Amino acid sequence: MQQTGLYEQLITNLIAEHLDDERYYVGERTLEPADASVWLARFLAGILKVALDNIDKNVDNGDDQLSAQIELSNQLLLWLKQQLRNNDFIEQNLLHSQGRILPALFERENPIASSLPDHVKDIFPLTGLSQSELFCGSNAGISLETELKREILSADSICWLVSFIKWTGLRIFRKELEQFTQAGKSLRVITTSYMGATDAKAIEFLARLNNTEVKVSYNTRQERLHAKSYLFHRNTGFNTGYIGSSNLSHSALTNGLEWNLKITSQEIPHVIEKCASTFETYWQSNEFETFTGQLPCVNKLRKALSQQTIQLQGARFYFDIQPQVHQKQILDKLSVERDVHQRFRNLVVAATGTGNTNSINSLITLLVKTVIDCVINLAGSLLPDFA
Repeated sequence: MQQTGLYEQLITNLIAEHLDDERYYVGERTLEPADASVWLARFLAGILKVALDNIDKNVDNGDDQLSAQIELSNQLLLWLKQQLRNNDFIEQNLLHSQGRILPALFERENPIASSLPDHVKDIFPLTGLSQSELFCGSNAGISLETELKREILSADSICWLVSFIKWTGLRIFRKELEQFTQAGKSLRVITTSYMGATDAKAIEFLARLNNTEVKVSYNTRQERLHAKSYLFHRNTGFNTGYIGSSNLSHSALTNGLEWNLKITSQEIPHVIEKCASTFETYWQSNEFETFTGQLPCVNKLRKALSQQTIQLQGARFYFDIQPQVHQKQILDKLSVERDVHQRFRNLVVAATGTGNTNSINSLITLLVKTVIDCVINLAGSLLPDFA
């Protein structure tokens, strides 16, 4: 190993042979017993994957290769059986010879759908329940909208933590949420009144759903919740979550360039557990007030959202306008006409779709700056007279 920098891996015999203490500073720390199982399991998983990928590569028949991989896995489990006292644990985890996967388990006597195979096909997330995935927006590949609908229908309880909720975003899942809550399953939602971005209609709709609780933070000065987290808990233990940039709005869930990472309890359980525990901490905090849907709560929410909107409208500056390249060229020519040639009657013509609105905003900004400069110059010229 000659590449300098940071590492975080177990030191094998091969690595130890190439660590030159005289030439390099070799940072080492002792593996703590409390963390040993996590580190060793992660290390062995990588080794086993390489071994299984390379077993019988010369076999033409894919089924024969699969059989060889399963046989090796079971041999390793039987070897573990000899090393451990808990023989039942090993026996129960021997793999089926055909390598089958269990995607669902439902009662036939009281089926939840007329066709269970079709039902499983309709609600099973396309990205699965075991592996993490990144959604980058624009509906490229599997859309976040489509996947969240399946997550809702396949979950047993749901916890959402979002800074604001728009009706245009919530109504995307209206049918699925109604079906979910009518089945007696639990939905809990935390949101805020920050910036007045939340739609009161959306919160009132959630409060009317069965088995649904909503909490709202009205504290927009000290604590500004900006998290976006969608957690889906399942009684089977196959929990999933989505952490990223998408609030409950139409653009964020459909064609917006939002990044959201899907996490699973099968792959990174500690992250799922931390998300769940953090949600519970917020839920128990006095900072978040229960929204019952009754008139006092409705009036308080609407008033808070209205006040936030008024504050934003009353702010002198709350956005930063940056012209595009072709708009910058127009503004530069306009500045030359005004500053150099003193020509103040100007006409700007731009084709539809080239950012006329932004051009107008930029022009307004330039005009405001010109007016301010004139006022400052005028005030400067009058000050000596007042003296």
